[in-house]
Amino acid sequence: MKKKPLASVAGLALALAGFVLLTGFHGGCGHHPRTPAEITAAVNSHLDDALDDLDATPAQRDQIHALVAPLLTQGLQLRADGKAAHAELLAQWQSDTPDRAKLHALVDQRADAMRAFAHAAVDAAVDAHGVLTPAQRAKVTKKIQRHMGE
Repeated sequence: MKKKPLASVAGLALALAGFVLLTGFHGGCGHHPRTPAEITAAVNSHLDDALDDLDATPAQRDQIHALVAPLLTQGLQLRADGKAAHAELLAQWQSDTPDRAKLHALVDQRADAMRAFAHAAVDAAVDAHGVLTPAQRAKVTKKIQRHMGE
């Protein structure tokens, strides 16, 4: 029974992580990349709305925002690194002799960075689990279940 709320909070953290990454790639009209400031504002607004729905106390809000801030920083860095990776992929594609080893190393580097980000998101979710009350965790669980179509 304890694993279900924990999994729900972990899912929320991973969803937030995905939101950070995806909104960084496609934002606003015309699919222009969003600025880090716009992404930060959107994530914090979404988080504040979620905390409002949970009737979070000021202390809980501070703790949850402190857990999300490093994820946001890390996600924005992943986004920036992704732009450089995309440029290298294009350069290799345009080359007369693409460097297979360099491309494999690039893929490995990106996969490692994404794995580290996902682990940080899970750690933040576990920490958030301890910040929320059982009733708040139940609300999070219901939202995630609705989102997942369960």
